[in-house]
Amino acid sequence: MATVLTDQKWTTKYPELGTAPVPIEPCISPDYFERERQRIFRRVWLNIGREEEIPEIGDYFVKDLEVCQSSILVARGKDGVIRAFHNMCSHRGNKVVRGCRGRTKGFVCGFHGWVYDSTGALVHVPDQEQFFDFNPREHGLTAVATEVWEGFIFVNLDPEPAQTLREFLDELPERLSGYPFGELAPRDAYRAEVKVNWKVALDAFQEAWHARFVHKRSGGEAYASKDNPFIHALEFGLYGPHRMMSVPGNPEFRPTPVQLVAHQFGKSYIKREVVMDQVPVGINPTRNPIWAFDSYYLFPNFSIFVFDGMFFTYHFWPLGVDRTVWETKTYYPTAINAGQRFSQEYAKCALRDTWLEDLSTLENIQATLASGGKANFILQDQEILVRHSHKVVADYVTT
Repeated sequence: MATVLTDQKWTTKYPELGTAPVPIEPCISPDYFERERQRIFRRVWLNIGREEEIPEIGDYFVKDLEVCQSSILVARGKDGVIRAFHNMCSHRGNKVVRGCRGRTKGFVCGFHGWVYDSTGALVHVPDQEQFFDFNPREHGLTAVATEVWEGFIFVNLDPEPAQTLREFLDELPERLSGYPFGELAPRDAYRAEVKVNWKVALDAFQEAWHARFVHKRSGGEAYASKDNPFIHALEFGLYGPHRMMSVPGNPEFRPTPVQLVAHQFGKSYIKREVVMDQVPVGINPTRNPIWAFDSYYLFPNFSIFVFDGMFFTYHFWPLGVDRTVWETKTYYPTAINAGQRFSQEYAKCALRDTWLEDLSTLENIQATLASGGKANFILQDQEILVRHSHKVVADYVTT
């Protein structure tokens, strides 16, 4: 199979990003982080889960968003609609739901017994006659703007969001329409708290050429080839505050015997069997026969890595200027036999090893940034998504 690459210079295609060094200060400044908290995370749409997590009426989950200083309760109401609320009682501010997830007909505050139904309405107040000019209809749970796209649940903590979710996502709905997100089941999840700025953590996954070095003992050889040793991307795309990267594989890669067995029975992050006329326009946009995967980065902190028949997601949740919670979830077709289950178990272990390699660099980077030894990041053409990411953050923070 012939290798098909491009000599495209991406900074020429997107000249508005420039080529100057990118300052380090925003990754170590507490003041800058506080502005990110207020001007980004409390104002834009944030993905906090998928609708499969609450498939039935009365199902709910709680997502604590420390960066927004908020706890969010997400529930499927008795009418089947997914809603989100501040997890805060209207009486004295107690956290109403303390468990992570479950199913219920209503939510009872453990402080004074106020009861809310699954649509957030206040339906019972003990000793109600002792209140003054009290109308229960005015004191339900405080709603948070909630919208769903391709099964992904988004919230916006701004009481009056400047954009609908569709407007915020720019071209992404059209580019990814038709990918079977809803047909793939959650398989594995990992979570780690890392001593690193959230932007530094995100940057580690926004270029491919590190794989030749960081992943040389794991999956790197599946992507780095003789003709493309530094894994130059097939395509980069910028869509408002969002971005994507299309990554080639190594056409000469030869799986090990164990990998061959795993590939025989299921999907994998290094297996490719792509039918070019059956994927959305945003998947393998160059229709390249050596395509491996596409990664979409939804501003500010959510990423979707799309392969042929499986996908996984990342979230980078800031806890402070130098602390981040990294979360990942994988999604596969439901295994219906032992072979498919083995394939997914193999992929889980392979991805876990790759992620451990990625995470191993982050705290070292943050420690050196804080030293003040350098003032800037020096970026090359294949790191254009890193450059775009920092520019978008700066635009939000400084305007």
